[in-house]
Amino acid sequence: MITFPIAKINLGLNVVEKRLDGYHNLQTVFYPVPIMDALEIAPMSEGFPSDVDCDLKVTNIHIEGDEQRNLVVRAYQLLKKDFPKLPRIHTHLWKGIPTQAGMGGGSSDCAYMIRLLNETFDLQLTNEQMQQYAAQLGADCAFFIKSVPCYAEGIGEQLEPISLDLSGWYIGVVRPDIPVPTKEAFSRIHPHYPSLNCREVVMQPVETWRDNLINDFEESVFALHPEIGAVKEQLYKMGATYAAMSGSGSALFGLFKEEPDGLRQAFPDMFTFSTVL
Repeated sequence: MITFPIAKINLGLNVVEKRLDGYHNLQTVFYPVPIMDALEIAPMSEGFPSDVDCDLKVTNIHIEGDEQRNLVVRAYQLLKKDFPKLPRIHTHLWKGIPTQAGMGGGSSDCAYMIRLLNETFDLQLTNEQMQQYAAQLGADCAFFIKSVPCYAEGIGEQLEPISLDLSGWYIGVVRPDIPVPTKEAFSRIHPHYPSLNCREVVMQPVETWRDNLINDFEESVFALHPEIGAVKEQLYKMGATYAAMSGSGSALFGLFKEEPDGLRQAFPDMFTFSTVL
């Protein structure tokens, strides 16, 4: 069985307060974007080492670290606790979503793994139950269970679907080869409530977003890495109606009324992607 996890962008991202547990409360709008991974599972061969219930092979984009700590494997292990009859499986993850980009690739993978296990092995979990499992694995994982536009609060797990439709807009995505560690990004943030809530801003025409829809991480990330800020400015020069960084970076996106011309040529050494939404 195979499924295709998708990416997301943040339309506005405001860090509003620091929590007692050390995390931060946020306000943001998640919007799905059709940049995809491919996630496939198959029955595990009988001769495979008996101490492994779910192995993982990652291809196309290298991911550092122990594969048994990958969110895809952790999603399997989480369900295995409540569904001990889950069979042992081989897992292949082909990465198309850029990593360390603020586009939710890892979160999407684990959420789609939950969805795939539920469908393949008839676990009869509801969307709400799958969201509860996903939320245990990461702040924005629950969003990808339904993958529909949502306003999010808390650490990103409190979701409210919204009627935002960007169909017909073109999106251009650029990911500079500059990793931005999440801890580094948060260390320079000064929590505050914005004058305008992003949920209200995105209900207005896209033409009004430039001055009102803010990603709080841009100020600190652009100061540390001016090359990332330069990408945003170039997207505007290329005709974007709205451009911003997604999450804590380092990917940036622009929304265009017409297909952006020459994106790959403008950013030859970076990941680029464009499509109509």
